[in-house]
Amino acid sequence: MDVSRYDASRLETIEAWGRNRSAAGYVFRPSTVDGIRDVVVFARENACRVVLRGAGRSYGDASLGAEQLVLDVTRLNRILEWNPETGRIVCESGVTIEQLWKYCIGDGWWPPVVSGTMAPTLAGALGMNIHGKNNFNVGTIGEHVVELDVLLADGQLVQCSPTKNNHLFYSVIGGFGALGVVTRVALQMKRVYSGKLIVDPIYAKNLDHMFDIFEKRIPEADYLVGWIDAFSTGDTLGRGQVHQANYISKDNSAQSLRVQSQDLPDNIFGIIPKSILWRFMKPFINDTGMKLINWAKATASRLKDGVVHEESHAGFAFLLDYVPNWKLAYGNDGLIQYQAFVPAGNAKQCFKTILERCQNAGLVPYLAVFKQHRMDPFLMTHAVDGFSLALDFRLTAANRKRVWALAAELDALLLSSGGRFYFAKDATLSADRIQEYLNETRVQQFLAIKRDVDPTGVFRSDLFERIFGQAWMDSGRS
Repeated sequence: MDVSRYDASRLETIEAWGRNRSAAGYVFRPSTVDGIRDVVVFARENACRVVLRGAGRSYGDASLGAEQLVLDVTRLNRILEWNPETGRIVCESGVTIEQLWKYCIGDGWWPPVVSGTMAPTLAGALGMNIHGKNNFNVGTIGEHVVELDVLLADGQLVQCSPTKNNHLFYSVIGGFGALGVVTRVALQMKRVYSGKLIVDPIYAKNLDHMFDIFEKRIPEADYLVGWIDAFSTGDTLGRGQVHQANYISKDNSAQSLRVQSQDLPDNIFGIIPKSILWRFMKPFINDTGMKLINWAKATASRLKDGVVHEESHAGFAFLLDYVPNWKLAYGNDGLIQYQAFVPAGNAKQCFKTILERCQNAGLVPYLAVFKQHRMDPFLMTHAVDGFSLALDFRLTAANRKRVWALAAELDALLLSSGGRFYFAKDATLSADRIQEYLNETRVQQFLAIKRDVDPTGVFRSDLFERIFGQAWMDSGRS
């Protein structure tokens, strides 16, 4: 790759997925490991920053770099090995979750962990160590990685696994692209015997009830996720719906394992193209419209309580892909998602307080999702032995400062509750208000590893600079 062409011809404005930030960077799209190495070595020798970008699905600035080198890995998208007997697959890191499941489903395998969209690359999924609706049961995606290759700032390609160079393995996964470029991944897939799941919807009359449902259902569930009507108040605060899904152990129909049986439909009612559906949503993306929609969904949830049905893996997993470009309905200023991870003992009161503060601030999230989690062994994990609450806020020119002020309040509440942050979603954190977090031993260990493998700081996104920049500089002076 001709990296010397570091000029205006490569300058592109890159947008955060939530459309809440953008930055112009010099974008390189190599198709080989050698091409990646050329960019990284050039950056090191010319004192440039490299920002890693996969599918660009982080809500904030995790894959942005203002006037820096942006390394897009999406052309490294080849599947290198597949064993349909054992379920072990080896891929380049630009392979997407969509490619992964479509390649393996016909042989009776499914990715062990998926996000709410099938668009992310494996590199991005590992950089953020994504979790799914089964996190309480199987952990994060990193726990299913057999080995990976990572290209470091000095151009060296290092193989890592839980037993080989494991200090890198447990810090690169979840390391939000700050240590090096993942180029190859060996992943253990999950055996499935049907292309469908048995799904049981349960109505939750309030947040206390939702916690009770999770406590009762967790031992028998393969997947469990809750939706919350964030507009509800009083005795119904936190009302919503829980979906439990379970694998079908045996299914004689191979048809359900075909890709065609999994694909999401292109049309609504067989008539309206889903590609334009966001335009019909747009008039409702305001407080009045979303309050009505949340009320309608809560009412429908009561009627559907206990109505068990079958649903495809893709249909259950990838709700964010049902309406293409749905984020456009939020308008030109975009949205943010605030996701709080809180230990079990503090979660219920913390989440009640979060919902009440949002309502009191006149900034009610339009979507709220509830999950249960377990701890994992990765150094910069966001997971806790507890629960998470993810909140989507519409941004406007008029409310942006208020949303950031509310986020600062929630940060303080989260830290006092022993909570954690998730950098795939973050757009609002600032180092000056999370010193307690930055001073944690594990964060300092992570910065020490970065200092060892990337001493000149080649890999630094705008997110890294925003949150860790000063701590990184201080660690170099210590």
